[in-house]
Amino acid sequence: MDKIFTKSLKVAFVLLLTQIISACSTNNILPTATLHPSNTAEVDSYKYLIGAGDVLNIFVWRNPEVSGSFVVRPDGMITTSLVEDIKVSGKTPTELARSIEEILGTYLREPIVTVTVNSFVGPFSEQIRVIGEAAEPQAINYTQHMTLLDVMIQVGGLTEFADGNDAVLVRIENGQQKQYDIMIDQLLKDGEISANIDMLPGDIIIIPEAWF
Repeated sequence: MDKIFTKSLKVAFVLLLTQIISACSTNNILPTATLHPSNTAEVDSYKYLIGAGDVLNIFVWRNPEVSGSFVVRPDGMITTSLVEDIKVSGKTPTELARSIEEILGTYLREPIVTVTVNSFVGPFSEQIRVIGEAAEPQAINYTQHMTLLDVMIQVGGLTEFADGNDAVLVRIENGQQKQYDIMIDQLLKDGEISANIDMLPGDIIIIPEAWF
């Protein structure tokens, strides 16, 4: 009962603080950022998508002059010797290979293209973000079958001020934002493996500070 009361008090305090800030503000309100959902709804259906910062090796069979290594620009495009702007972000390597074959078909006869990825970054929609009282809050590149425990290891665990059992996971499902309670303290401190869960691309973990 005390824990439920404390959690309710936290929420009420945050809402009150938000109202005070809103009342005192005279600035125009900026538009809310849109969370772009991942295409991955299940762990086993995951396919890597290319993103800005990825390094692509593009091999065009029998055409070394148009093959090479290319860095995906912040706008999600690459520039080749024949085509200045090719949209690559958000595609799988196989999808991109087929797209490049179609584009190069204007210049070359029946091109055969292979795309491989080095220096994986991926689009923001595929990254897991951990904020709040993690030892090292950061965005993490998703790996298939990644779990909550794997994520917490990458961010160095919790700070001494964290309330891990009041942490929340935010996930986009069917275009709707949903929140799930996750028990990080039980997982890390008590070794409760049942508190471990599968992560999906685009998940956001919010870890609040404990109230003493």
